Amino acid sequence: MVFLAFAQDILSTPALLVGFMALLGLLLQRASVSDCIKGTFKTILGFVVIGGGAGILVSSLLPFGEIFQIAFNVRGVVPNNEAIVSLALLEYGQVTALIMVFGMVANLLIARFTPLKYIFLTGHHTLYMACLIGVVLISAGFNMTMSVVIGSVVLGLTMVIFPAISQRTMREVTKSNDVAMGHFSSLGYALSGEIGALVGKGSKSTEELNFPKGLTFLRDSSLSIMLTMLVVWLVVAGVAGQRVINDFSDGQNWVVYALMMSVTFAAGVFVVLAGVRLVLNEIVPAFKGISEKLVPGAKPALDCPVAFTFAPNAVIIGFFSSFTGGIIGMLVLAVIPGAPVILPGVIPHFFCGATAGVFGNARGGLRGTMIGGAVNGLLLQFAPVFLLPVLGGLGYAETTFSDLDFIAAGIGIGSLARIGTVAVIVGVLVVLAGLVIGNFIPAKAKKEAKETEKSDD
Repeated sequence: MVFLAFAQDILSTPALLVGFMALLGLLLQRASVSDCIKGTFKTILGFVVIGGGAGILVSSLLPFGEIFQIAFNVRGVVPNNEAIVSLALLEYGQVTALIMVFGMVANLLIARFTPLKYIFLTGHHTLYMACLIGVVLISAGFNMTMSVVIGSVVLGLTMVIFPAISQRTMREVTKSNDVAMGHFSSLGYALSGEIGALVGKGSKSTEELNFPKGLTFLRDSSLSIMLTMLVVWLVVAGVAGQRVINDFSDGQNWVVYALMMSVTFAAGVFVVLAGVRLVLNEIVPAFKGISEKLVPGAKPALDCPVAFTFAPNAVIIGFFSSFTGGIIGMLVLAVIPGAPVILPGVIPHFFCGATAGVFGNARGGLRGTMIGGAVNGLLLQFAPVFLLPVLGGLGYAETTFSDLDFIAAGIGIGSLARIGTVAVIVGVLVVLAGLVIGNFIPAKAKKEAKETEKSDD
């Protein structure tokens, strides 16, 4: 159990996990000791920088969400992955750890022997998905052994299927086919890309917005993000009033507090973007060894901030569009008799909404960003309603899973589990067999698929 706990700590720490993968890739290329040290530790450094930037963002978003709820007097279920997982691990910690460890092994095997060549490197999301799968299976009546065996295979499948779903638009975002999206809200990102393609004909990219001559300073993405957040913070803090702000600011004036929270948010985005650039410069060349020797054609699936550098304006527009959609969804749920009221979680709406905005922009410019982000926000509000019944006792907590892939996987597994054990086993085997068979399609079909992929690029 000591080794298992150690392995879980390593695998759930994104910086160490990705650093290990970079080292493995460099060793497979027989890189020099100097290059191995440089590539490994710069990759780890980059992920620590991303994590630090995310922490700065959260330090601004958490109080914003709480003040928003107080200011507008709303209560209900708050989607937050960290909160629900921390509660779940108290009872389901062992099954979660086992599913996570064996699920990552399953990811490598599935990537090796099926056409979906993705290696999922977002450690904390792997932990969250393992936890969700364990909770659903145990709540459905599966014993520990069956939960671990089935759950590990299901986790491995989610780690290749969801990146594959969003890869078409991810190629357009990055203008390459070197990396994939390793963040479990790919359904929303892929949908946002399709919406962009549908509604965005002729719409300029968010990065080509024309500003009046006197406002050209807004072309600086850090400054425009800060000023946009300042306007929103001033509205929310002003409605809440100085008395409420005192509880969060140790008596600081509400205008000064709003200003500093806006600057903090912009600083967080700046740090995240710097970390992403550092990681991409190291992980893509290092992964060449893995793709050539261990899993031919493999792509690293990385956390959602990897998309932010390609359209910083779409990040903030997507966030606000998603949050607006979330508010609309909350109001609709509030008037439906018997429906739980899902509150707009600021953190999922930022990270998922921002990424959905980047994907919408890639195929539909500004219109794609706004509409794709808004639809993503609506889904983040309504989808958790259908997940709550399959979470057992956790379904009655005041928080739940937020991102769309978690919700889809939970509902899918829970629905099969209600039919019976055999239905779950058959469902998993059918998907797995389909992927394995897909690896043996005729060479001509493979060639045509590659040519289609190039034409999409």
